[in-house]
Amino acid sequence: MTNIDPAPVTITPYRDGPYIVRGSFKVLDDAGRELALGRRTVALCRCGKSRLRPLCDGTHRAIGFRAPGQAESYDGPSRRDAEPSASGERS
Repeated sequence: MTNIDPAPVTITPYRDGPYIVRGSFKVLDDAGRELALGRRTVALCRCGKSRLRPLCDGTHRAIGFRAPGQAESYDGPSRRDAEPSASGERS
């Protein structure tokens, strides 16, 4: 029997909108239970105001949510720089 690799999962941030997830994936709640989605493409809420969280219900349009459709640059300290050392001091 030949194993066929599934298509890779992709996550695309849409400008001023949700994350679109495509492929073969599972969405789990914080207890590890799988949410029944029944589809291979879903929109995940990025604005935090959806009544269907973690899924998008389009509320981002009504509240004027704004976010880029690409990665944002960050000029602050790296996570490594912000983590306390073994002595409790920040590096």
